Amino acid sequence: EVQLVESGGGLVQVGGSLRLSCAASGFSFDDYAIGWFRQAPGLEREGVSCMSFRNRIRTYYRDSVEDRFTISVDHAKNMHYLLMNKLKPEDTAVYYCAAADTECTTDWGSRVRYDYWGQGTQVTVSS
Repeated sequence: EVQLVESGGGLVQVGGSLRLSCAASGFSFDDYAIGWFRQAPGLEREGVSCMSFRNRIRTYYRDSVEDRFTISVDHAKNMHYLLMNKLKPEDTAVYYCAAADTECTTDWGSRVRYDYWGQGTQVTVSS
């Protein structure tokens, strides 16, 4: 059974940092793409980043976070991470990790490509 469990969210001040974790079980990161998404109140869920290792390493970020967020993986622990620096109020959202039985491609931000989702973790950035 595939399971994804996010953790690491919380309340942080503008300019601060958080590292989100995604604990995965039931599949291998070598075969599945991991995407990070977020959803703010009243808005659509949007892709934040994607990483996959099938065939070759692929990494994508949405433009607004590319110079502030870093996606990474610990294969030995089956953990995925999203390090978020220089946080802004507009980063406030529930953050989700998701797994897709494919690799990250140019449409990595499309929710329908992902087969499994975690329950989400709240990130609140206060000004």
